[in-house]
Amino acid sequence: MRVSKWLACMVVFLLAPIANTQTPLRPNILLLMAEDMSARVGAFGDSVAVTPNLDALAAQGVRYTNTFATAGVCAPSRAAHILGMHQISTGTQHMRSGSRPEGSYYSVPPENAKAYPELLRSAGYYTYTDNKLDYQFSGSLAGSGPTTIWDLEGGVVSDWDKRKQGQPFFGFISFPVTHESGVFLPLGNMPESVMHFTLQVMRWYIQDQPIPKRINPQDIVVPPYYPDTKTVRTDMARHYDNIATMDAEVGVILRQLQTAGLIDSTIVIWTTDHGDGLPRGKRELFDSGIKVPMIIRWPEAFRPEDVKSGAVDERLISFVDLAPTILSLAGVSVPANIQGHDFAASDAALNNYIYASRDRIDEHMDRQRAVRDKRYKYIRSWYPEVAGGTDLTFRDNIDMVREMRSMYESGQLNAVQQQWYQSPGEERLFDLASDPFEVHDVSSKPQYEQALQR
Repeated sequence: MRVSKWLACMVVFLLAPIANTQTPLRPNILLLMAEDMSARVGAFGDSVAVTPNLDALAAQGVRYTNTFATAGVCAPSRAAHILGMHQISTGTQHMRSGSRPEGSYYSVPPENAKAYPELLRSAGYYTYTDNKLDYQFSGSLAGSGPTTIWDLEGGVVSDWDKRKQGQPFFGFISFPVTHESGVFLPLGNMPESVMHFTLQVMRWYIQDQPIPKRINPQDIVVPPYYPDTKTVRTDMARHYDNIATMDAEVGVILRQLQTAGLIDSTIVIWTTDHGDGLPRGKRELFDSGIKVPMIIRWPEAFRPEDVKSGAVDERLISFVDLAPTILSLAGVSVPANIQGHDFAASDAALNNYIYASRDRIDEHMDRQRAVRDKRYKYIRSWYPEVAGGTDLTFRDNIDMVREMRSMYESGQLNAVQQQWYQSPGEERLFDLASDPFEVHDVSSKPQYEQALQR
């Protein structure tokens, strides 16, 4: 009896390493999030953009062309993303809690709300992020939030090497170079410390890589809600230049993954925190404010069924879908209070609609809600007299913002360009199939009554 027990123990001991090698490995996951940027990427059809690294990533991965943030501004959007819950259900909807004119505060999410990297961490993942937090229940920068979410805050991209041997990692890296403030004239009204920080980050990332090609303002395609002026073209070209720099930074990161031997075990997700950091983009519920590009590069071992390299996925995806998707990819149970869906699952539920909201924006009170399907966008306003183009201290640092307001006040804008400075009314409906720029409100037209009521 003793001999048979001894033999059984030896068999278990000898076979243990074999069993371990047969256990499916959990993927590393690296989330790369540019700031303040719509789909100004070559792979998404933008002929002006200089984005060779993102274009290559898209060729290897999947482009998700109908992805939407839950807000057109960073802190509410990032709160919804990190919790997997819409900001209006967690008290994180005002922009920003830390800069409220009447006094700053930290939002207090519901007791059952957990940042999904904390759930990954408790399941054995090494979690790290860089200097950008901005969840509303934290400050904007590292060291100001709950200490349970990350193993490391304020680090660098390659901090995956600080994990234990064999431990999977989740990294979340932001790209400040594309932020709205990057369109401000250098050292104009922008605080010098902010500009110097941005330049340091740019230099650190691109290292000795060639400086990306600068965009010629004459090549810019001006949308109909902007006047076609030299100032507008110059500011938009500067935005494109910053996007090209961000693309170079992405290229450095992908090469670091390759050099570290991690490229085939890491799911890379690239997206942006909301739409363009330009007037009538950022802070708004138009697609220019909430529709974002997303690319996922799936290593062969973790690629979902029927997904092919270079594919395009046109499903409606919301930022609240990222948390359950990432948790599921890591083999972690998704809490019942998370409001999104795992879009990578073979039996993934389709979103018929996406939802977004806008509340206080800095010194201006507002409350808007939006719902969108693949054809229509409905926006409801509780402050129908509040125009999008109101004075806003931070945004007014952009040259084209000041010029456009001056042109509006002197009667130099056409009817479409004037809309942003006018009261929006209680409800608006846009037919995106015929009006992708959302400049023709059809809510009062009889032929759209059925769509409006729906």
